[in-house]
Amino acid sequence: MAAPSGGRDDPVWDDLDRTMGQLFMMGFDGTTVTPQIRQLIEKHYLGAILLTAKNLKSAEETTSLVRELQGIAHAAGHPVPLLIALDQENGGVNSLFDEIYIRQFPSAMGLAATGSSDLAYKVAKATAEEIKAVGVNWIMGPVLDVLTNARNQPLGVRTTGDDPQEVSSYGVAFMKGYKDAGIATCGKHFPSYGNLEFLGSPMDVPIITETFEQLSLSALVPFRDAIGHGLDAMMVGGCAMSSMNVMHACLSEQVVEELLRGGLHFDGVVVSECLEMEALSHNIGVGGGTVMAVTAGCDSVLLCRSFPVQQEAIAGLRLGVENGMISRERVQQSLGRILRLKSKCTSWEKALNPAGTARLDKLQASHTSLSTRVYNDSITVVRDQGHLIPLSDIIEPEEELLLLSPLVKPMPASAASRNLATTASAVLAEPSMWERRASVMSGESVFRDLGRALTRQRSGKVLHTSYTATGVRPVHENLINRAAAIVLVTADSNRNLYQNGFAKHVSMICNMHSRIDGEKRAKPLVVVSVSSPYDFAMDASVGTYICTYDFTETALNALVKVLYGDLSPSGVLPGRISKSRRLHQSRQHWLVETWNEERDANALDDLIKAVDESRPFGQRSGLSGCTSNSFLLRNAEVEENHFVVRNSSTQALYGFCSTYFFRGTGTGVIGALFVDPTRPKSSIGQSLHNRAMRTLLVKEDVRRFQLGSRLPSIYLGIPAGNSVERRRLRQWFANMGWNTALSRPVCSMAIRNLASWSAPDGLARSLQNPGVKFDLVYGREQADSILDHIKTNTRQGVAEIYKLALAEPQACGIIRAKRPEDGAMLGSVVLYNGQSRLADYVPALRDIDEAAGGISSPVISPWVGEYSTLLQGLILLGIRQIKQQGSNACILDYVDGDGNFDSLSAMGFTVLHSFEDVSCDAASWTAVPAS
Repeated sequence: MAAPSGGRDDPVWDDLDRTMGQLFMMGFDGTTVTPQIRQLIEKHYLGAILLTAKNLKSAEETTSLVRELQGIAHAAGHPVPLLIALDQENGGVNSLFDEIYIRQFPSAMGLAATGSSDLAYKVAKATAEEIKAVGVNWIMGPVLDVLTNARNQPLGVRTTGDDPQEVSSYGVAFMKGYKDAGIATCGKHFPSYGNLEFLGSPMDVPIITETFEQLSLSALVPFRDAIGHGLDAMMVGGCAMSSMNVMHACLSEQVVEELLRGGLHFDGVVVSECLEMEALSHNIGVGGGTVMAVTAGCDSVLLCRSFPVQQEAIAGLRLGVENGMISRERVQQSLGRILRLKSKCTSWEKALNPAGTARLDKLQASHTSLSTRVYNDSITVVRDQGHLIPLSDIIEPEEELLLLSPLVKPMPASAASRNLATTASAVLAEPSMWERRASVMSGESVFRDLGRALTRQRSGKVLHTSYTATGVRPVHENLINRAAAIVLVTADSNRNLYQNGFAKHVSMICNMHSRIDGEKRAKPLVVVSVSSPYDFAMDASVGTYICTYDFTETALNALVKVLYGDLSPSGVLPGRISKSRRLHQSRQHWLVETWNEERDANALDDLIKAVDESRPFGQRSGLSGCTSNSFLLRNAEVEENHFVVRNSSTQALYGFCSTYFFRGTGTGVIGALFVDPTRPKSSIGQSLHNRAMRTLLVKEDVRRFQLGSRLPSIYLGIPAGNSVERRRLRQWFANMGWNTALSRPVCSMAIRNLASWSAPDGLARSLQNPGVKFDLVYGREQADSILDHIKTNTRQGVAEIYKLALAEPQACGIIRAKRPEDGAMLGSVVLYNGQSRLADYVPALRDIDEAAGGISSPVISPWVGEYSTLLQGLILLGIRQIKQQGSNACILDYVDGDGNFDSLSAMGFTVLHSFEDVSCDAASWTAVPAS
């Protein structure tokens, strides 16, 4: 049977059953097509299927399964293919596993530990390419939750951490990788699973206790940014929200329609949490829950596995429509969103012909290399107080190493899990017996390969035993006394408290150890967290602490390399936890080198691009339109010293700082300081700042220091556009020694659409003041009188800007305001166009994406009484001149906030970038960095 065309206007959608079927996503049990899932597709026109690990044996069988499911839909006359969805988050949450064709990659937090959003993008794209090859067209990701309460949350390493900006940056990188591979995305779990209160019973709904204001400043940031970058779908959780009096978020119109669609302007597909969750189905019922979900604004209702429950949901939706609780228009609205999503990620040609293992074969080599690289880069040595790493330096080949590991179940789709399942199904007839045996069997086997790898790597003896909630037993004490060093593994010990207690007990035994000669000397103990890094991150009593973020085979192989010194660990703890001064990593001292234009220019352009692209959606970046040349004044009257932190092996820049010494005013300036956004909180900025201040302190005749520069006009001070980031930066610079309490507001401003702009009437009349005469002059002939006039302004960069304008008459001019009777200058302002040298130092002019001119550095003589009126007159004439030259926008590159904002806003200017200018006397600087 030929499938219809499938557009929303296709008459086929007049059939209510067909339309309603598209509003469901369902799962099923088994690795082959069951009669139940066939009936859902053929009779109820199911729109989407969620595959899980219980459905998938291998890449080849998955391809066949998906092809068969799509074939059933096509034969049943579905106008459009099925959405085939999958959770493939990597780390411990992979539904599809195949040792030959599917590569293992780190969890989201493991990827964040690499410090590279570029690697995150590559891993996401590789993951999507692999699942797309087997026929999947929709990934249930990225995870966008912020761990605002990191210690006791089940999400753990599935999210990138507790810093909203970092979660946002990596979340957008994951999303772009998925989309570039050609599959649809689904952010989760809105409004956040990062700080849930659990009441204990499965019948109780977990609760979000944060207020809406708290959520807006933290948990909602990644969701907002992902929406701005084109997120296709959003999964809304089944949690309660006490601040909004909401019992189930995905059933609440307040959450879906008002907050997600109205507040965050999301118009993609909204997916409900699985309505089979016990708390929801018990409290409301699946039929009623389905009606509530659709009424709230959900487009796709998820039911994971129970066929009777799935039938109940379909019946509930039909009853809701027939009773008038849900209008046909509402159903059509959801249908439109779902069809739009399907048009992005699938077609019958793609759905019926998945590339399969032939495509996976071609991806193997590059994806294997990527997997090895990211796991190697993720391993994090949080502390090594006793310098125990590498172990080969502290134990002899003939001495014994002890590995202590907890009893845990293997990752759901790992090789250990598959081997266990195969063995168990062959020897255990009773499923309940399999479950009882599985935890013990898997607990013994998960870390067995780690022990073997440790043995092979050191060519020495490794003792290995497990521990449980029964604590330290005599067998453990005997092995600890016998071994020369101990590696103790924990897996989420904040939730499995027996592991925390066991580790503390072993640490105490090791610290009390005495050698044969009677001398007290602690026995070497290395604690390795193979799940959440929060186990002992803040506990300095564990002197050597390593994090792997998951315990897949690939992660543990990278761990072995680190333990024996074959791999230098470069991972960093993600999120705010790394800010703690108790973490040694935060006291790194980076090698700061002098900028070398030939060597560093291209790398600086790459760094600028990375910083610019990492900005939150909807916010302007101070570096937009900027290049490496924007920082280079090449002015004989200004001493420039710029510094970089760089990787000498890859030539990449990790940080950049520009400094200028303006001899005319004796001002030492830090003009810019920025760091690779994938390497936050790693002391790069501190190292650059200290080097910059050491350089400025020794300048002859330096009188004052300043944060931010008028020339070049990139960062005029501390960026103040984002209130949260402004507070963070103010505190950071205060810690560096700056008195940020004495800051003053400055900004850049712009007028657009000059073609339709006209001056306010009252302002235009003020230009007719007989006491002031205006003119426009060009070139060096006017230099003496103009430079004499601007001596009244001692601000950094003003004189240099006027000299640049006077030297370039073909691109710059100066408007003067003079007293008619004696020609005395009352005020002046610089005009320049996009071809001038000045424009090179004002990236905002180039970033405005239309013909624009600039106005800079108004100087009003101090004896002028009508300061504001004269300033407005000079700027008004400047706007007219720029408009006359054919420009459609005008930039004011530096505006003092002392009373000027209102008068300029009245002329039509709006703020482009806002900053806080901070300066101090050089003589009062006390935070002298150590040499």
